Amino acid sequence: MRTAEHARTRLVADLERDGRVHSPRIRAALQEVPRHLFLPGSDPIDAYADEAVPIKTADGVTVSSVSQPSMVAIMLEQLDAAPGHRVLEIGAGAGWNAGLLAHIVGCRGAVTTVDIDDDLVEGARANLLAAGLDEVEVITADGAAGYPSSAPYDRIELTVGSTGIRPEWVLQLTPTGRLLLPLTVRGSQLSVAFARTTPHRLASVSVRSCAFVRLRGAGADPGADTVLPGSGWSVQHSGNGAPDPDPGLLERALHDRGTDRPSPAPGSVSDLWDGLGLWCALADPAVVRLLGPSRGRLADALFPLAGGRAGLGITTDDGCALLLAEPAATLRSFGPGGAAAADRLAELADRWIAAGRPHAADLRIDAVVPGPDDGRSPAGEPLADSAGTLLYPSWGPRPDERTPPGRGRSSGDTPSGGATT
Repeated sequence: MRTAEHARTRLVADLERDGRVHSPRIRAALQEVPRHLFLPGSDPIDAYADEAVPIKTADGVTVSSVSQPSMVAIMLEQLDAAPGHRVLEIGAGAGWNAGLLAHIVGCRGAVTTVDIDDDLVEGARANLLAAGLDEVEVITADGAAGYPSSAPYDRIELTVGSTGIRPEWVLQLTPTGRLLLPLTVRGSQLSVAFARTTPHRLASVSVRSCAFVRLRGAGADPGADTVLPGSGWSVQHSGNGAPDPDPGLLERALHDRGTDRPSPAPGSVSDLWDGLGLWCALADPAVVRLLGPSRGRLADALFPLAGGRAGLGITTDDGCALLLAEPAATLRSFGPGGAAAADRLAELADRWIAAGRPHAADLRIDAVVPGPDDGRSPAGEPLADSAGTLLYPSWGPRPDERTPPGRGRSSGDTPSGGATT
């Protein structure tokens, strides 16, 4: 007879087989901390499906969920917490990740988890108590400020997406601490593990694709997608200081037939926010993603995504171009400047192919946090995030980075930053 224990053992074995779990500490935590106790309203066996489970919505939008186990495992590997560490988690949710962290750091360590909602905090406390992990400190607080009362921390992990690296988090780390967060970089959400190298500087040691609900409170995303009125379509611009696209250019794409030409790369839905899309957005702030309904002249040519359609494009002063799914390996241009936009998109795709088709795992990010200058700035043009931190992205894997089999997105939810936790 199949039981929750059998389902949990199978899940952990699958995560190991797929290269999500390497550390014996993380394997033991996933095996010993029952996920079903943090989903008390769910079937205990179903709790071990590799899926995110929403636990709270507001106005029809998920604001908290229990994260997908494979993404949890990836992030625990990135965080690299160890016995005796003091850890702050921002985004308590149902408490499962905090319970895993408590198992990893052991009785000599300490875990504090915060959430902005009282009801989530009370639920997490009850779940942790049921799992025998009531030593975790569960606090109602706005995680944008960290939690200075229990600082400093060896590790800080956000399980909610952020558009910036807040100085409070960095200042609450030990000198050799590590910060892990789902960070929006030019429209792509990336799970980035940063090592603190100086009081106001960070260097990434691991980058993965992800898709998480967004931070609320003082650190909430200040921007919004551009809605094309009356069409059901919206435009996600590259952010991080990039100019907003002219909606009129993209409205034209909804109605005009456009002009087709071959693309150097066919692309895929995962490439819209990872791979080719990430490469293009970092190289050119005029890159956009178009999100809309599942049917229609343009929709039929774009990539299927969560019941709708999505596309990667680029805009100029008087035109735009989009990468199509149908026909595959096709660029469609619109407006007088459409041919120039298609040329630019093709050039970026050529450069991506020549570089070996890099993905998020091949990205490095150095960060300079607001504060006293403590050294020469990294090479390259910086991106300014919503918290005023300067990000310096570059391509090339860290020599000590283990890349699991199969690069790319592993959250199993919408690449556009939809809900995983």
